[in-house]
Formats: sequence, C-alpha cells, structure tokens
Amino acid sequence: MSLRLFKIVWVVTRHRLDTLIPAERLPLWIRLLLKLSPLQLVPVGQRSRGERLRLALEALGPIFIKFGQMLSTRRDLLPEDIADELKRLQDQVPPFPGELAAARVEKELDMTLPEAFAAFERVPLASASIAQVHAATLHSGEDVVVKIIRPGIDRIMRQDMGLMYQVAKLLAKVPDARRLRPVEVIRDYEATLFDELDLYKEAANTSQLKRNFKDSPLLFVPTIYWPYTRRHVMVQERIRGVPVADLETLIARGTNLKKLAERGVEIFFTQVFRDNFFHADMHPGNIFVNCDDPEDPQYIAIDCGIVGSLTREDQDYLARNLLAFFHQDYYEVAALHIESGWVGENTRANEFAAAIRTVCEPILEKPLKDISFGQVLLGLFQTARRFNMEVQPQLVLLQKTLLNIEGLGRQLYPELDLWSTAKPYLEKWMKERAGIGGLWQSLKRQAPELSHQLPELPVLAHQALSRMEHEHRQRHQQVTAISQMRRQMSQQSKRQHRLRIGLALVAIALAWQPLSSWAATQDWPILAAAGAGLLLLLWH
Repeated sequence: MSLRLFKIVWVVTRHRLDTLIPAERLPLWIRLLLKLSPLQLVPVGQRSRGERLRLALEALGPIFIKFGQMLSTRRDLLPEDIADELKRLQDQVPPFPGELAAARVEKELDMTLPEAFAAFERVPLASASIAQVHAATLHSGEDVVVKIIRPGIDRIMRQDMGLMYQVAKLLAKVPDARRLRPVEVIRDYEATLFDELDLYKEAANTSQLKRNFKDSPLLFVPTIYWPYTRRHVMVQERIRGVPVADLETLIARGTNLKKLAERGVEIFFTQVFRDNFFHADMHPGNIFVNCDDPEDPQYIAIDCGIVGSLTREDQDYLARNLLAFFHQDYYEVAALHIESGWVGENTRANEFAAAIRTVCEPILEKPLKDISFGQVLLGLFQTARRFNMEVQPQLVLLQKTLLNIEGLGRQLYPELDLWSTAKPYLEKWMKERAGIGGLWQSLKRQAPELSHQLPELPVLAHQALSRMEHEHRQRHQQVTAISQMRRQMSQQSKRQHRLRIGLALVAIALAWQPLSSWAATQDWPILAAAGAGLLLLLWH
C-alpha cells in the first residue's frame, strides 16, 4: 500500500500536476507552501498541461483513467485543451501486447484461435482502462469483436480502492464531510467497478438492454455470442457506426445533431423510469451513431459493464423532485427531501425551501439553454450542507450518468435544453404511474401473487381474527393482573404504615416515664426540636 501511495505522489510530482491548480484561488498560506515546496525543483517540461494530466492518469491506472473519462464529457466545466487530451482516454489507452491477448483468449475458451475464429486480428481495435477489443470473424461468417480483460488489473484496482477507503475513513471523521457518507459511496463505487471485471455480468447486462430497446429507433445494442463468452473474454457483434465524439464526421454526413442530442436525453429517462435499468458508463468512447438516415440518427451502445437501478420509492421521489424543480416549486422539493429522509426530520420545510430558492432562482432565471444541471446540483449540495443532508449512495451513479448525458448532449448540440426535453417525459411518466393505466399495470404485475393468495384469504382472515382475539384476552389478563398487583401493593403499604405508628406508640408508652422526667428538665427549644423529629419519623 505504501509503495502505491509513493507511486501516486511520484506521478503527481513528475508531471507537475500542481501547476493545474488555480493558485490565485487558494489561501495565502497554501500558496506560500507551494512556492517553497520541493516541487518547484522539478521542471515542468515542454508538454502541455492537458497532456501531462492525461499521461499522469494513464500511469496511475484504471480508476484514475475512469475519472479522466468522466471529466472528458464535461467540456462546459473544463478548458478546451484539457478536454481534448482527456478525450483520448476513452479509447486510446496504451494497449497490452497482442500475443498476450491471444494467449488469454485461448486459455479462457480452452481452444486455439484457429479453432475458435476464422480470423483474429492481434492489433487491437481500441484499448480502454480495463480491457481492450480485437476484431475477429467466426467460422459461421459473422464479424465480431473480442473483449479481453487486462492481465493483473484486479490487483492494481484493489490497491487503489484500499487507498480510497483510507482517504474516505479520514474524511468520515471530519464533521462537514461526514454527511457525504464517503465510505458508503466508495463501497458502492467499488461494487460497480469490480463488476466490470466479470464479462459474464457485462454480457448479461448487454442482453437485457438489447431486450429493453428491441426494434427501437432510439438505441441499438449488439448481440452477445454466449458460446464464446467467459469471465475474462466476451465476444459480441461488431458494430459499424461513427463515434459520437467525432463531430466533424457527423456534421459531414448531415446528421440532425439537435434530434441526436434530444434522443440521448430521452434514452436516459426511458432507461431510468420505464425500465429501471440504465447504462451508467455512457462516456463518448462507449457510444456510436448510426447515420444511415442522417435525419433519424440512432445511438449504438457498447460496454454495459456498469448499470444502475433504483427502488420504486427512489424513482417516485426523483421524478417528483425533478418536476418540482421544473415548476420552481421549492417548498415541494423541501417537503420531498424531508419525507424521503434525505434531510433530518426536524428540518423546517419553509426554511429549507427558502434556502433552495436563494440558490436556484439566479440559475433558473437564465435562458433554459444556458442552465447547467451540474450547476444546480452543485448549488443544492452546498445548500443542503447547512441542513445536514446526507449523500444517497444509490443516487451517486445516477447523478454521474445524468451529468455525462448533459455534457455529451451539449457537446453535440450546445443549444440543448435538458429541462424542456425531460419535462414532458417525466410528466407523462408520472401520469401513467399514478393513473388508471399505472394501477392496472401494478395489478397485472401482482396478479400471480394475488391469485395464489386469494384461495387462502378466508383461512388467513380467520387466523388474523383468532390472533386478535387471543391478543385481546392476553391484554385483558395483563390489565387484571396489574390491577391486582396495585391493590396488593396499596394494602401492604397501609399495613406497613399502621405498623410503624403502632411501634412508635408502644415505644413512647414504654419510654414515657424517663422521657417525662427528662422533658421536665429541658428548655422549650429542645423540646420543640424533639417533637418535630418525632413527627417526621411518624410521617415517614
């Protein structure tokens, strides 16, 4: 672990990533520390800042590369030179040798390459952070791609996750950072990340997504060839499309970019709300476009290693929150956050609503095309911090995916209006969910269980009534027993009181003669004190 930490520090130093920090925004004492640090002795070199950042992320491995891939989609947040360099992380990560790839395929399939494929290209088509793909042809004639997990990648990832856990545990001790639930977020990220190492899961996710969008004009998903799929090797249909980030080719082919960007938003909301199964790694390296009909472009999705889903409750709360934002109903947003438990029960809805309004109004007063959902989220997180709002780990993946979609959509069509594109879809979904159709679908979904339980309803009702009667008798017996105990305790208390008085009187009678002699010789203050003490004893 210490060696890995040393490597991270060395890579940051070697590529002088400290120069990417805007020094003018830092406190004076941090600026002085940076000026006086040994980092200043390391030359920056001739490489641009974007290239240095990309090379550093490549050197640090898959977790850092994935972070760079996510950043590459947010051109609205990054300088253009850095975004251009990070875009290369999407499918231009340095590959591992083709001979090593061929050997791994033969080991996983337990057959030689000529037995498995009519042709296999040892030079990879593309190389990403966790795997790379090679073109091949099956003996039946289908063109396919073979995805192969990088050898030894799980060991490096476990080291990086160990470091991230240590940082998360340190953050969890800081009061302001505790509400972010860093350990839970890292644990959730770890689960999704390691799912990518199991290509059986990716193949199953791909098949599910293909069923969800069967014959859809919005999205095409390639076919999986299960006989050639293993834990570390997957074979799927080869797709022919234009990379979504290749704007020059899309424009040259006359692609309707407005429709393409809006379809991206529609696909996302369809996956989240209709199917409750969404592709959660939608960076440009995983998305292509079928431009056969430029006015009716179709997305092509690959690499379904990371997918997400929500509970029905989270779906409802999310949809209602988004619609409340669209209608600028901040009190509803506050009430939903309190109702769902995302903020404390003691939070006052009107105070929370006023704080949200203060943040959101300046943003929402802009033209819709200029509103960034990322800005809204950032403002909300800063506001919720005052009200001890905790991060919901189950929503982190969704938030990341939505930010990726927004970044991709604005890259394709800068005038994209995410809000007006999403609003009609959400309103329709909520109407279907809460209306007659939604009720009928819910009944159909529960029909098998209901049909199984209906014949047993009389027996279940009789059992429930018997339990209620039994519980009523038990409660009655308990009340009677408690009343008897109270009466007995009251009688015992009275007996003890009478006994104390009797003993006191007997004692006074026996001691009367000496007491009277003693009293005759005492002053009145002493006699008054003795009398008060006697009265207290009798009262006790």
